[in-house]
Amino acid sequence: MTGFGDRILGLGLLVLAVAYGWAAQQWPEPFGGAEGVGPETFPTILAFVLVIGSLYLMVKPDPDAQWPVRKTGLELVTSVVVLIVYALLMEPLGFIISTTLAVGTLSWRMGARPRMAFITGLISAVVVFVLFNYGLDLSLPAGLLEVE
Repeated sequence: MTGFGDRILGLGLLVLAVAYGWAAQQWPEPFGGAEGVGPETFPTILAFVLVIGSLYLMVKPDPDAQWPVRKTGLELVTSVVVLIVYALLMEPLGFIISTTLAVGTLSWRMGARPRMAFITGLISAVVVFVLFNYGLDLSLPAGLLEVE
């Protein structure tokens, strides 16, 4: 049975996409009424893209797919753990700190020198924070960096 693993993965990703999309729609309406672009916009777009990708994976799986083993599998598990921890730390630490840690760790695991990996993480976190908070007027959590 070719492509069975891809179909199982596609089904799992489809469930994740639907749950993620549903959760994105549960955000309360901002004070002052609904906006064209609100806090649910970006997660909804991601959920939609994930639905399309997972359906494609289920309908047209790769017949010659080789599932990762040993070191590659461990790196994939490590990446998933980093992303879960990232999501859990987003509110308490804030976007900039948690994104710096997540991007830095993932860059380091992909082969970058640790110092450069975390500098890349910091720069990307600050750029995205500024774009969202000031360019799109969508607040990201400041966490420990919040000024009172």
